Amino acid sequence: MQVKETQNEGLKRGYTFTLPAAELAAKVDEKLKEAQPEVEMKGFRKGKVPMALLKKQFGPRVLGDAMQEAVDGALRDHLESTGDRPAVQPKIEMENGENWKEGDDVVVNVAYEALPAIPETDLSGIEIERLVVKAEDKAVDEALANLAENAQNFEDRRKGSKAQSGDQVVIDFKGMVDGEAFEGGTAENYPLVLGSGSFIPGFEDQLVGAKAGENVDVKVTFPAEYGAAHLAGKDAIFETTVKEVKAPKKAEIDDELAKKFGAEDLASLKAQITERLEAEYQGASRQVLKRALLDKLDGLYSFDLPEALVEIESGQIAHQLYHEEHPDDHGHNHGEIEPTDEHKKLAERRVRLGLVLAEIGQKAEVTVSDQEMTQAVLRQARQYPGQERAFFEFIQQNQQAQQQLRAPIFEDKVIDHIVEGAKVTDKEVSKEDLEKAVEALDEL
Repeated sequence: MQVKETQNEGLKRGYTFTLPAAELAAKVDEKLKEAQPEVEMKGFRKGKVPMALLKKQFGPRVLGDAMQEAVDGALRDHLESTGDRPAVQPKIEMENGENWKEGDDVVVNVAYEALPAIPETDLSGIEIERLVVKAEDKAVDEALANLAENAQNFEDRRKGSKAQSGDQVVIDFKGMVDGEAFEGGTAENYPLVLGSGSFIPGFEDQLVGAKAGENVDVKVTFPAEYGAAHLAGKDAIFETTVKEVKAPKKAEIDDELAKKFGAEDLASLKAQITERLEAEYQGASRQVLKRALLDKLDGLYSFDLPEALVEIESGQIAHQLYHEEHPDDHGHNHGEIEPTDEHKKLAERRVRLGLVLAEIGQKAEVTVSDQEMTQAVLRQARQYPGQERAFFEFIQQNQQAQQQLRAPIFEDKVIDHIVEGAKVTDKEVSKEDLEKAVEALDEL
């Protein structure tokens, strides 16, 4: 295979690969000879089919395979010898493809953008600030109060009291559509919190003001998009008997409340809340630290970027932002979305930082373990209840999906590696200051 350079400008590379006809013919003959001992054909014993007949019968297919193998092998050898790493799949075009005939040389044009060389940079001098927030007693008390509210009990109201929004009513009901009861529309001793929105719109409102022992005909219309198609949009009457009216009562913040949430006593529950709050603060603090570190890295590195990667990334950014701005548009029939200069600028930053982190991670021998991947798959699978098996199979069979899960894990491990070698100063701040710092991330 003869290789001739046709372009070497910046990161763009172009080459012409020429496979002489004689060399191609020799490869075809070699493949046919390898296959000849196993070929069976009517009128000939196994392995005795003449080469001329083999070439006539299988030559075109073998010719195509030989061409492909020759070009793939030449490109592989070329990349190994030059050290080039294409940013995206190389573009390969055969000259005179439609007019090519057996006996002609095979001439292929190969074009790609090479990944840039990442300059060596000393990262040990990076100085960065880490925000630290301690869980204050006030925050712990607020969390306890929320738990107590969620764990509220209900006590019987005084006899003859009217039900109020927020009360719990214990009811028997029987649903009727067109005068006939329907499946799933009947229950006894059902505890319903008025105002919870757990029943069909309008149902709970009609029980406000009812008393224990009263019968109420609740008239509602099922929503047009109701899950049961035979009920969607239908008018219904629920013959309802109010058996009890109970007022909400917050649970006491004591050892009994702690036991309801799996703690031994109130002190243990407070310790668990403190630990959870500080873990949340640490997660938020890491977001701020990561952005600050990426800003530092972005200022430290400067090199040419592959146009193809920037174009792909800017297109993805434009598409993502379009759907964020048009949440009701779930399809992809919106036509082409032209990236703006702002999208391109953000894409350049992402591509640059992605290449930098990949280079740092490779040199530091950062890897993603099978256990880390399994945990990532399990976390993702929880978003598809009842379809976990199908999700696992999809991930196993889809390399791109695996890479999408692996990439953020790899990036976080590289960030940790850089932070370990940097000069990090802890700064204790309030919860409010941390929240402002996190909110500022969305403004950049």
